[in-house]
Amino acid sequence: MSALAGLALDDWRARGQGFAFRGHAMRYWSAGAESAEPLLLIHGFPTASWDWHYLWQPLAQKYRLIACDMLGFGYSAKPRGHAYSLLEQADLQQALLAHLGIGGGVHVLAHDYGDSVAQELLARHHEGRLRLASCVFLNGGLFPETHRPVLVQRLLLSPLGELIGRLFNRRKLAANFSRVFGPQTQPSETELDDFWRLIAHNDGPAVMHRLIRYMPERRAQRQRWLAAMQRGAVPLRLIDGAADPISGAHMLARYRELIPAPDTVSLEGIGHYPQTEAPALVLQHYLRFRQALEERA
Repeated sequence: MSALAGLALDDWRARGQGFAFRGHAMRYWSAGAESAEPLLLIHGFPTASWDWHYLWQPLAQKYRLIACDMLGFGYSAKPRGHAYSLLEQADLQQALLAHLGIGGGVHVLAHDYGDSVAQELLARHHEGRLRLASCVFLNGGLFPETHRPVLVQRLLLSPLGELIGRLFNRRKLAANFSRVFGPQTQPSETELDDFWRLIAHNDGPAVMHRLIRYMPERRAQRQRWLAAMQRGAVPLRLIDGAADPISGAHMLARYRELIPAPDTVSLEGIGHYPQTEAPALVLQHYLRFRQALEERA
C-alpha cells in the first residue's frame, strides 16, 4: 500500500511519552533534531497520531516532529462525562508545545478533525496568542457546507449517539473505511486491526458520541476560521484526496472559491486518508511546499 516503510503500532506505542493536561494523562511523540524547525502533526477522527507513521521517519530527517493523541483518542485519556471541544484540543496542542519548550514559528500538518484544530490555531495566530510559520491541510471539514459526514457520524450526533458508539466495532469500522478510502488504496486487514486497537483502547467507543460534537462546533466557528484562512499572512496548502466522499474534490473546489491565491494539490483516486493511502505523494507535495517557503525566505 505504501512505498514508505511505516512504524508498526507496537513500536509506535513504545516510543510514546507522557504528560499531564488538565489532570488527564496524555501520550505524545517527538522525533528529529531539537535544533530543527518544529512541525506539529495533528490527527483526525476517530483514529490517532499513528496515522502519521509512514511519514514520521522521513519527516524527522528534516524537522523536529511533535504529535499527540488528542483527548479522547488513541492512547491518551478518554474521560467519560467530558465536554470535548476543538478549542480545548487547540489548548492541548499549545500546552504540549509549552511542555517541550517550543516557541517561535511552528509549522502544522493536519488531517480531518485535526484540520479544525489547526484552523483554531491559525485564528489564534492572528489574535497574537501563538505564532504559526505555515499550515498544510489534508482532507477534512474545512467548510461545514461541504462536509458530508458518513451515516455513523450523523447517528452519533443524534439522541441515539451513546448507543451507536457502544455498538461500534471493528466490522463497522471496516465498512466505513471501505467507503472513504480510494478504490485502489483500501486498508489492509492488519491496518484495520491496528486502527481498531487505537479506537477501542480504554473503551474509546464510549466517548465517540461526545467527540462528534465537533461538527456543530465547526459551524459555530466557521466565520472566524474562514477569516483567519483568508488573511494570507501564514502560507497554506491543501493536499486533498479527490476520491474522498466526505471532503474530496467538492471540498477542494470550495477551497479554491474561498481562499485567495489558493495553493492546492489534488490526489486523484485517493480517499480520505492520503497520509496512509499515498504517503509518498503526500511527502513529496509537503516537501515541495516547504522548499518553496525556504526559497522565498
